[in-house]
Parts: sequence; structure tokens; C-alpha cells
Amino acid sequence: MDRGARWHERLGAAAANVHRWLRARELVTLLLVAALAGGVLAFLEIADAVQENQTRAIDEEILLAMRTPGDPSDPLGPEWVEEVGRDLTALGGVPVITLVTSAVAATLWLAGRRRSATLLVVAVVGGALLSFALKRGFDRPRPELVPHGTTVYTSSFPSGHSMLSAVAYLTLGALVARVLPQRRQKAFVIGWALLFTGLIGVSRVYLGVHWPSDVLAGWTVGASWAVACWLAADYLDRRARRRSGRTG
Repeated sequence: MDRGARWHERLGAAAANVHRWLRARELVTLLLVAALAGGVLAFLEIADAVQENQTRAIDEEILLAMRTPGDPSDPLGPEWVEEVGRDLTALGGVPVITLVTSAVAATLWLAGRRRSATLLVVAVVGGALLSFALKRGFDRPRPELVPHGTTVYTSSFPSGHSMLSAVAYLTLGALVARVLPQRRQKAFVIGWALLFTGLIGVSRVYLGVHWPSDVLAGWTVGASWAVACWLAADYLDRRARRRSGRTG
């Protein structure tokens, strides 16, 4: 095989790899759009059910299931389990989320990954503002069925801790997964982000400061907001590449 034929073969293989990569990326984009639409619809359904008081029975049943039978003031398990619940719930609080976001964003900025840093900040700050607006709009009272295991300052729906943890940790997980070479590594990181988000939401119900429907709504709208930010960032990246290609 002469040199020209070898180069032709290599170019063909490279083109095929690029084509497969583009098709995979388009598929991921379509899946993200579907997830965004599904998350928004799910949140609207939950919000409608909450406003119609259709979730009250299941909310009370789940909340009481996390309490000692006959004593709603006592969460299940020994005292150290309740302390673990407080530790977990703190991971979704504004102080911890702010510290983690600031540290990671500053590191990304100093490393020259300014778009990633901007995405993280926009996602978390925007998510916090959206959470505040939704809480003000729905103004649902906190559970009165059991004593609160930690201090609360805002209304109940949706759960701000669940929403912010979904936004922050899923965005962080996606940023890390983006630079990992293997799919199982990406899945591992995203899995841990989902686990963090899940545990934080469950801790809010365990401590009696949220109804389960608050947490479910926080998860859905938080994940939807994170996906929306990623889609917007991906669109801007593609447009920037097209412009650089034309000017180059």
C-alpha cells in the first residue's frame, strides 16, 4: 500500500470516528432535552397535586414512618443517626453549597477553565434565586405533624436543600465526568452526585422539616435547572466553535 492510500485510509477512519462522536453527542443532547421536559412536567404535576392537597395522606404516612411508633417526636434509630441526618442535611445548606461552589469555581478559573467556572456559578446562583422565588410563590407551611429536628427560616415547597444539592452536585459531577476518559468513571462520579442529592433530600424528611412532596419537587426542578444550564452552555460552546472556524 502506497503512502497516498495509507493517508486516505487514515482520513477515512478519522472521519468515521468524528461522525460516531457527533452522533453520540447529538443523542446525549436529545436525552438531556427529554430529561428537562420530563422534569418540568413532573414538577408541575407535583405542584398541582400539592395545591389540591392530594399529597397530604402519603406525605403524612411517609413522615410518620420515619418516627418511632407511638412517639412522633422521636426519629427512628439511636441519637447518632439523628446527628448523621443533621450532618447530611448541612451538605445541602446555603453555607456549604456556597463554600464548595466558590472553591471549585475559583480553582477552575485559575486553571484556565473559565467557561466551566462560569457555568457552575450561574447554575448555583440561578438555582438559589429560582428556589427562593418558588418558595415565595407557593408559600406552603412546614410540616406541623412532628417537631423539627433543625431550624428552618423559609416556607416548605419546594425543598431548597434538595433543589440546591441537585443543582450543585449534579453540575459538579458533570464537570468532573466531562474530563474522565472512561464511561464507567463518568457513571461512577454521576452516581455519587445522585447519592449525595438523594441522601440530603431524605435527611430533610427524616428531620421533619419537609414533606416528602417538597423534596421530590426540589429534586425534579433542581435537576431540570442543572440540565437547562448544561444545554445552554453546550449551545454557546458550539456557536463559539462555529465562529472560530469561520474566522480561522
